[in-house]
Amino acid sequence: MAQNTSQFTLREALPVLVLLWLAGLYLRIPVLVAPPLAPFIADELALSQALTGALTTVPVLMLAIGAMPGSLAISRLGARTALALALIVVAVGSSLRGLAPDAFTLLAASAVMGLGIAIMQPALPALLTVWLKPAHLALGSSVYMNGMLMGEFIGAGVTLPVLMPLTDDSWRLTLLAWSLPGLLVAGLLFLPKSRRKITSERPAWVPDWRNPLTWKLGLLLGASSALFFGTNAYMANVLEQRGALETLDRALFWFNLAQVAASLIMLKTSRYWVGRRSLIVIMLALAAVTLGLFLATTGLLSIVFAFLMSLTAAWLLILLVALPPLVSRSEDTGRLAAGNFTIGYTLAFAVPMLGGLIADSTGNPNHALITLIVYAVLVLPLAFTLDLRTRSS
Repeated sequence: MAQNTSQFTLREALPVLVLLWLAGLYLRIPVLVAPPLAPFIADELALSQALTGALTTVPVLMLAIGAMPGSLAISRLGARTALALALIVVAVGSSLRGLAPDAFTLLAASAVMGLGIAIMQPALPALLTVWLKPAHLALGSSVYMNGMLMGEFIGAGVTLPVLMPLTDDSWRLTLLAWSLPGLLVAGLLFLPKSRRKITSERPAWVPDWRNPLTWKLGLLLGASSALFFGTNAYMANVLEQRGALETLDRALFWFNLAQVAASLIMLKTSRYWVGRRSLIVIMLALAAVTLGLFLATTGLLSIVFAFLMSLTAAWLLILLVALPPLVSRSEDTGRLAAGNFTIGYTLAFAVPMLGGLIADSTGNPNHALITLIVYAVLVLPLAFTLDLRTRSS
Protein backbone atom coordinates (compact mmCIF):
# COMPACT_ATOMS: atom_id res chain seq x y z
CA MET A 1 0.00 0.00 0.00
CA ALA A 2 2.89 2.39 0.84
CA GLN A 3 4.37 1.76 -2.58
CA ASN A 4 1.08 2.65 -4.29
CA THR A 5 0.87 5.88 -2.30
CA SER A 6 4.40 6.79 -3.35
CA GLN A 7 3.59 6.05 -6.99
CA PHE A 8 0.42 8.12 -6.76
CA THR A 9 2.20 11.16 -5.34
CA LEU A 10 4.88 10.88 -8.03
CA ARG A 11 2.21 10.79 -10.75
CA GLU A 12 0.64 13.79 -9.07
CA ALA A 13 3.95 15.63 -9.32
CA LEU A 14 4.48 14.77 -13.01
CA PRO A 15 3.03 18.05 -14.47
CA VAL A 16 5.31 20.01 -12.13
CA LEU A 17 8.32 17.93 -13.17
CA VAL A 18 7.54 18.61 -16.84
CA LEU A 19 7.46 22.36 -16.16
CA LEU A 20 10.74 22.15 -14.25
CA TRP A 21 12.32 20.33 -17.20
CA LEU A 22 11.09 22.96 -19.68
CA ALA A 23 12.39 25.77 -17.47
CA GLY A 24 15.70 23.92 -17.22
CA LEU A 25 16.01 23.96 -21.00
CA TYR A 26 16.08 27.75 -20.97
CA LEU A 27 19.02 27.81 -18.56
CA ARG A 28 21.27 26.80 -21.46
CA ILE A 29 19.57 26.78 -24.89
CA PRO A 30 19.72 30.60 -25.32
CA VAL A 31 23.45 30.53 -24.49
CA LEU A 32 24.48 27.46 -26.48
CA VAL A 33 22.73 28.45 -29.73
CA ALA A 34 25.30 31.25 -30.10
CA PRO A 35 28.35 29.12 -31.07
CA PRO A 36 26.70 27.38 -34.07
CA LEU A 37 25.16 30.68 -35.24
CA ALA A 38 28.32 32.71 -34.61
CA PRO A 39 29.76 32.47 -38.16
CA PHE A 40 26.50 33.77 -39.68
CA ILE A 41 26.18 36.57 -37.12
CA ALA A 42 29.83 37.58 -37.44
CA ASP A 43 29.61 37.68 -41.23
CA GLU A 44 26.52 39.94 -41.29
CA LEU A 45 27.53 42.28 -38.45
CA ALA A 46 31.29 42.22 -39.16
CA LEU A 47 32.22 41.00 -35.67
CA SER A 48 35.81 40.47 -34.59
CA GLN A 49 36.87 37.14 -33.05
CA ALA A 50 36.71 38.68 -29.58
CA LEU A 51 33.19 39.99 -30.11
CA THR A 52 32.11 36.66 -31.59
CA GLY A 53 33.38 34.85 -28.50
CA ALA A 54 31.63 37.39 -26.28
CA LEU A 55 28.27 36.11 -27.55
CA THR A 56 28.89 33.10 -25.29
CA THR A 57 31.15 34.50 -22.56
CA VAL A 58 29.04 37.57 -21.70
CA PRO A 59 25.98 35.48 -20.67
CA VAL A 60 28.23 33.14 -18.64
CA LEU A 61 29.71 36.13 -16.79
CA MET A 62 26.20 37.43 -16.11
CA LEU A 63 25.39 34.13 -14.37
CA ALA A 64 27.66 35.29 -11.55
CA ILE A 65 26.67 38.97 -11.60
CA GLY A 66 22.93 38.30 -11.58
CA ALA A 67 22.70 35.62 -8.88
CA MET A 68 22.18 38.08 -6.00
CA PRO A 69 19.51 40.12 -7.85
CA GLY A 70 17.86 36.75 -8.36
CA SER A 71 17.86 36.13 -4.63
CA LEU A 72 16.34 39.58 -4.06
CA ALA A 73 13.61 38.85 -6.63
CA ILE A 74 12.79 35.55 -4.91
CA SER A 75 12.54 37.28 -1.52
CA ARG A 76 10.29 40.08 -2.77
CA LEU A 77 8.17 38.30 -5.40
CA GLY A 78 8.31 34.62 -4.49
CA ALA A 79 10.14 31.87 -6.34
CA ARG A 80 7.39 31.20 -8.92
CA THR A 81 6.89 34.85 -9.93
CA ALA A 82 10.64 35.50 -9.97
CA LEU A 83 11.19 32.48 -12.24
CA ALA A 84 8.37 33.49 -14.59
CA LEU A 85 9.60 37.08 -14.90
CA ALA A 86 13.17 35.85 -15.42
CA LEU A 87 11.98 33.55 -18.20
CA ILE A 88 10.26 36.51 -19.86
CA VAL A 89 13.51 38.50 -19.61
CA VAL A 90 15.40 35.57 -21.17
CA ALA A 91 12.90 35.20 -24.01
CA VAL A 92 12.78 38.93 -24.75
CA GLY A 93 16.55 39.43 -24.45
CA SER A 94 17.30 36.42 -26.63
CA SER A 95 14.71 37.54 -29.20
CA LEU A 96 16.19 41.05 -29.31
CA ARG A 97 19.49 39.49 -30.40
CA GLY A 98 17.69 38.41 -33.56
CA LEU A 99 16.63 42.02 -34.19
CA ALA A 100 19.98 43.63 -33.36
CA PRO A 101 21.24 46.01 -36.09
CA ASP A 102 24.80 46.22 -34.73
CA ALA A 103 27.33 44.60 -32.41
CA PHE A 104 26.61 46.87 -29.42
CA THR A 105 22.88 46.11 -29.45
CA LEU A 106 23.63 42.41 -29.90
CA LEU A 107 25.91 42.27 -26.85
CA ALA A 108 23.53 44.40 -24.76
CA ALA A 109 20.68 42.00 -25.55
CA SER A 110 22.97 39.05 -24.70
CA ALA A 111 23.74 40.66 -21.32
CA VAL A 112 20.02 41.15 -20.60
CA MET A 113 19.37 37.53 -21.52
CA GLY A 114 22.22 36.40 -19.26
CA LEU A 115 20.77 38.40 -16.37
CA GLY A 116 17.45 36.58 -16.79
CA ILE A 117 19.20 33.20 -16.74
CA ALA A 118 21.13 34.24 -13.63
CA ILE A 119 17.85 34.99 -11.83
CA MET A 120 16.38 31.67 -12.96
CA GLN A 121 19.20 29.68 -11.37
CA PRO A 122 18.42 30.33 -7.67
CA ALA A 123 14.68 30.54 -8.39
CA LEU A 124 14.47 26.93 -9.56
CA PRO A 125 15.82 25.25 -6.39
CA ALA A 126 13.72 27.67 -4.29
CA LEU A 127 10.62 26.68 -6.26
CA LEU A 128 11.19 22.98 -5.55
CA THR A 129 10.31 23.51 -1.89
CA VAL A 130 7.07 25.25 -2.92
CA TRP A 131 5.87 22.66 -5.42
CA LEU A 132 7.26 19.31 -4.30
CA LYS A 133 7.15 17.14 -1.22
CA PRO A 134 10.48 16.56 0.57
CA ALA A 135 10.73 13.02 -0.80
CA HIS A 136 10.77 14.40 -4.36
CA LEU A 137 13.24 17.27 -3.94
CA ALA A 138 16.24 15.31 -5.22
CA LEU A 139 14.21 14.09 -8.20
CA GLY A 140 13.03 17.62 -8.94
CA SER A 141 16.62 18.88 -8.94
CA SER A 142 17.66 16.08 -11.28
CA VAL A 143 14.76 16.82 -13.63
CA TYR A 144 15.50 20.50 -14.16
CA MET A 145 19.24 19.78 -14.36
CA ASN A 146 18.45 17.18 -17.03
CA GLY A 147 16.55 19.90 -18.89
CA MET A 148 19.55 22.24 -18.54
CA LEU A 149 22.07 19.70 -19.80
CA MET A 150 19.73 18.62 -22.59
CA GLY A 151 19.50 22.31 -23.47
CA GLU A 152 23.28 22.41 -23.88
CA PHE A 153 23.20 19.47 -26.27
CA ILE A 154 20.08 20.56 -28.16
CA GLY A 155 21.21 24.16 -28.56
CA ALA A 156 24.62 23.16 -29.88
CA GLY A 157 23.56 20.10 -31.88
CA VAL A 158 20.09 20.77 -33.30
CA THR A 159 20.35 24.42 -34.35
CA LEU A 160 22.27 24.01 -37.62
CA PRO A 161 21.02 20.66 -38.97
CA VAL A 162 17.35 21.01 -37.96
CA LEU A 163 16.21 24.54 -37.15
CA MET A 164 18.23 26.60 -39.62
CA PRO A 165 16.73 24.87 -42.69
CA LEU A 166 13.24 25.51 -41.27
CA THR A 167 13.96 29.24 -40.98
CA ASP A 168 15.39 29.60 -44.49
CA ASP A 169 18.94 29.72 -43.08
CA SER A 170 18.19 32.95 -41.21
CA TRP A 171 20.11 33.29 -37.94
CA ARG A 172 17.70 36.00 -36.85
CA LEU A 173 14.61 33.83 -37.30
CA THR A 174 16.42 30.91 -35.67
CA LEU A 175 17.05 32.98 -32.53
CA LEU A 176 13.40 34.01 -32.45
CA ALA A 177 12.27 30.39 -32.91
CA TRP A 178 14.36 29.26 -29.93
CA SER A 179 13.43 32.25 -27.75
CA LEU A 180 9.70 32.92 -28.03
CA PRO A 181 8.47 29.55 -26.63
CA GLY A 182 10.00 30.66 -23.33
CA LEU A 183 7.05 33.06 -22.95
CA LEU A 184 4.66 30.10 -23.04
CA VAL A 185 6.66 28.25 -20.38
CA ALA A 186 6.55 31.39 -18.20
CA GLY A 187 2.76 31.45 -18.39
CA LEU A 188 2.42 27.75 -17.61
CA LEU A 189 4.40 28.19 -14.38
CA PHE A 190 1.31 29.68 -12.72
CA LEU A 191 -0.82 26.56 -13.22
CA PRO A 192 0.47 24.26 -10.42
CA LYS A 193 -0.79 24.80 -6.91
CA SER A 194 1.65 25.78 -4.20
CA ARG A 195 2.15 23.29 -1.36
CA ARG A 196 3.35 26.00 0.98
CA LYS A 197 1.24 28.76 2.46
CA ILE A 198 2.08 32.27 1.32
CA THR A 199 3.10 34.51 4.24
CA SER A 200 3.58 38.26 4.42
CA GLU A 201 7.03 37.82 5.95
CA ARG A 202 9.83 38.45 3.48
CA PRO A 203 12.76 36.05 3.86
CA ALA A 204 16.32 37.33 3.83
CA TRP A 205 17.80 37.56 0.35
CA VAL A 206 21.46 38.46 0.87
CA PRO A 207 23.56 35.26 0.93
CA ASP A 208 24.92 34.43 4.35
CA TRP A 209 28.62 34.95 3.65
CA ARG A 210 29.43 33.82 7.20
CA ASN A 211 27.94 30.41 6.50
CA PRO A 212 30.82 28.03 5.60
CA LEU A 213 28.42 26.00 3.46
CA THR A 214 27.88 28.98 1.13
CA TRP A 215 31.61 29.14 0.39
CA LYS A 216 32.27 25.42 0.32
CA LEU A 217 29.47 24.69 -2.15
CA GLY A 218 30.40 27.74 -4.22
CA LEU A 219 34.08 26.79 -4.45
CA LEU A 220 33.19 23.20 -5.36
CA LEU A 221 30.62 24.36 -7.90
CA GLY A 222 33.35 26.54 -9.40
CA ALA A 223 35.52 23.45 -9.84
CA SER A 224 32.80 21.52 -11.64
CA SER A 225 31.89 24.41 -13.95
CA ALA A 226 35.49 25.45 -14.62
CA LEU A 227 36.39 21.88 -15.61
CA PHE A 228 33.53 21.74 -18.11
CA PHE A 229 33.67 25.25 -19.60
CA GLY A 230 37.48 25.36 -19.54
CA THR A 231 37.94 22.04 -21.30
CA ASN A 232 35.34 23.03 -23.89
CA ALA A 233 37.17 26.31 -24.49
CA TYR A 234 40.70 24.93 -24.85
CA MET A 235 40.12 21.50 -26.38
CA ALA A 236 40.66 22.81 -29.91
CA ASN A 237 44.02 24.33 -28.93
CA VAL A 238 45.15 21.14 -27.18
CA LEU A 239 44.20 18.93 -30.11
CA GLU A 240 45.80 21.32 -32.59
CA GLN A 241 49.08 21.22 -30.70
CA ARG A 242 49.16 17.41 -30.80
CA GLY A 243 48.29 17.43 -34.53
CA ALA A 244 44.83 15.92 -34.05
CA LEU A 245 42.58 18.87 -34.86
CA GLU A 246 40.60 16.69 -37.28
CA THR A 247 39.17 14.82 -34.25
CA LEU A 248 37.76 18.01 -32.68
CA ASP A 249 34.18 17.51 -33.89
CA ARG A 250 34.08 13.94 -32.59
CA ALA A 251 35.72 14.88 -29.29
CA LEU A 252 33.32 17.77 -28.64
CA PHE A 253 30.31 15.63 -29.60
CA TRP A 254 31.15 12.93 -27.05
CA PHE A 255 32.30 15.48 -24.48
CA ASN A 256 28.94 17.28 -24.52
CA LEU A 257 26.89 14.08 -24.92
CA ALA A 258 28.38 12.88 -21.62
CA GLN A 259 26.53 15.70 -19.87
CA VAL A 260 23.21 14.37 -21.15
CA ALA A 261 24.12 10.80 -20.19
CA ALA A 262 24.99 11.94 -16.66
CA SER A 263 21.69 13.75 -16.22
CA LEU A 264 19.71 10.73 -17.44
CA ILE A 265 21.48 8.45 -14.99
CA MET A 266 20.82 10.93 -12.18
CA LEU A 267 17.09 10.83 -12.91
CA LYS A 268 17.16 7.18 -11.88
CA THR A 269 19.66 7.40 -9.02
CA SER A 270 19.07 10.86 -7.52
CA ARG A 271 17.20 9.62 -4.44
CA TYR A 272 20.19 7.43 -3.55
CA TRP A 273 23.06 9.70 -4.63
CA VAL A 274 22.04 13.26 -3.71
CA GLY A 275 23.20 14.29 -0.24
CA ARG A 276 26.08 11.79 -0.04
CA ARG A 277 29.34 13.57 0.71
CA SER A 278 31.45 10.61 -0.37
CA LEU A 279 30.08 10.81 -3.92
CA ILE A 280 30.97 14.50 -4.18
CA VAL A 281 34.54 13.63 -3.17
CA ILE A 282 34.72 10.74 -5.63
CA MET A 283 33.30 12.67 -8.59
CA LEU A 284 35.60 15.66 -8.13
CA ALA A 285 38.64 13.41 -7.79
CA LEU A 286 37.65 11.38 -10.87
CA ALA A 287 37.04 14.53 -12.92
CA ALA A 288 40.53 15.82 -12.12
CA VAL A 289 42.18 12.43 -12.80
CA THR A 290 40.38 11.82 -16.10
CA LEU A 291 41.23 15.32 -17.35
CA GLY A 292 44.87 14.54 -16.59
CA LEU A 293 44.57 11.26 -18.50
CA PHE A 294 43.02 13.16 -21.44
CA LEU A 295 46.18 15.26 -21.58
CA ALA A 296 48.44 12.21 -21.19
CA THR A 297 46.88 10.10 -23.99
CA THR A 298 46.09 10.44 -27.67
CA GLY A 299 43.62 9.10 -30.21
CA LEU A 300 40.46 7.24 -29.24
CA LEU A 301 41.66 6.69 -25.67
CA SER A 302 41.99 10.44 -25.21
CA ILE A 303 38.39 10.97 -26.34
CA VAL A 304 37.24 8.27 -23.89
CA PHE A 305 38.90 10.11 -21.02
CA ALA A 306 37.36 13.41 -22.18
CA PHE A 307 33.95 11.71 -22.11
CA LEU A 308 34.57 10.37 -18.60
CA MET A 309 35.74 13.77 -17.37
CA SER A 310 32.60 15.45 -18.67
CA LEU A 311 30.44 12.66 -17.21
CA THR A 312 31.90 12.94 -13.70
CA ALA A 313 31.91 16.77 -13.81
CA ALA A 314 28.20 16.70 -14.72
CA TRP A 315 27.42 14.28 -11.89
CA LEU A 316 29.31 16.57 -9.54
CA LEU A 317 27.36 19.59 -10.80
CA ILE A 318 24.00 17.91 -10.21
CA LEU A 319 25.02 16.64 -6.76
CA LEU A 320 26.01 20.18 -5.73
CA VAL A 321 23.09 22.08 -7.27
CA ALA A 322 20.61 19.65 -5.66
CA LEU A 323 21.88 20.39 -2.15
CA PRO A 324 20.42 23.86 -1.23
CA PRO A 325 16.77 22.71 -0.98
CA LEU A 326 17.88 19.67 1.01
CA VAL A 327 20.26 21.20 3.53
CA SER A 328 18.64 24.59 4.18
CA ARG A 329 15.32 25.81 5.48
CA SER A 330 12.89 26.48 2.64
CA GLU A 331 12.99 30.26 3.20
CA ASP A 332 16.81 30.21 2.96
CA THR A 333 17.11 28.05 -0.15
CA GLY A 334 17.12 30.95 -2.61
CA ARG A 335 19.87 32.92 -0.92
CA LEU A 336 22.04 29.84 -0.33
CA ALA A 337 21.73 28.95 -4.02
CA ALA A 338 22.44 32.58 -5.01
CA GLY A 339 25.62 32.58 -2.93
CA ASN A 340 26.73 29.29 -4.48
CA PHE A 341 26.11 30.52 -8.02
CA THR A 342 27.79 33.90 -7.40
CA ILE A 343 30.97 32.21 -6.20
CA GLY A 344 30.79 29.23 -8.55
CA TYR A 345 30.24 31.07 -11.82
CA THR A 346 32.74 33.79 -10.95
CA LEU A 347 35.31 31.01 -10.65
CA ALA A 348 33.95 29.27 -13.78
CA PHE A 349 34.88 32.44 -15.64
CA ALA A 350 38.08 33.34 -13.76
CA VAL A 351 39.86 29.97 -13.48
CA PRO A 352 39.73 29.12 -17.22
CA MET A 353 40.74 32.74 -17.96
CA LEU A 354 43.76 32.35 -15.65
CA GLY A 355 44.59 29.07 -17.37
CA GLY A 356 44.45 30.80 -20.73
CA LEU A 357 46.81 33.56 -19.56
CA ILE A 358 49.25 30.96 -18.26
CA ALA A 359 49.05 29.06 -21.55
CA ASP A 360 49.67 32.27 -23.49
CA SER A 361 52.77 33.02 -21.43
CA THR A 362 54.22 29.52 -21.79
CA GLY A 363 53.01 28.81 -25.32
CA ASN A 364 51.61 25.45 -24.19
CA PRO A 365 47.77 25.06 -24.28
CA ASN A 366 48.04 22.01 -21.99
CA HIS A 367 48.86 24.40 -19.16
CA ALA A 368 45.36 25.88 -19.41
CA LEU A 369 43.84 22.50 -18.55
CA ILE A 370 46.49 21.77 -15.93
CA THR A 371 45.36 24.98 -14.20
CA LEU A 372 41.85 23.50 -13.98
CA ILE A 373 43.24 20.30 -12.47
CA VAL A 374 45.27 22.23 -9.90
CA TYR A 375 42.21 24.19 -8.81
CA ALA A 376 40.13 21.00 -8.49
CA VAL A 377 42.83 19.40 -6.33
CA LEU A 378 43.09 22.51 -4.14
CA VAL A 379 39.35 22.53 -3.31
CA LEU A 380 38.99 18.75 -2.98
CA PRO A 381 39.63 18.80 0.81
CA LEU A 382 36.58 21.05 1.22
CA ALA A 383 34.35 18.19 0.05
CA PHE A 384 35.45 16.10 3.05
CA THR A 385 34.22 18.81 5.44
CA LEU A 386 30.72 19.37 4.02
CA ASP A 387 27.92 19.32 6.59
CA LEU A 388 24.97 17.90 4.66
CA ARG A 389 22.51 17.38 7.50
CA THR A 390 18.97 18.29 6.48
CA ARG A 391 17.57 21.48 8.01
CA SER A 392 13.88 21.48 8.88
CA SER A 393 11.60 24.23 7.56
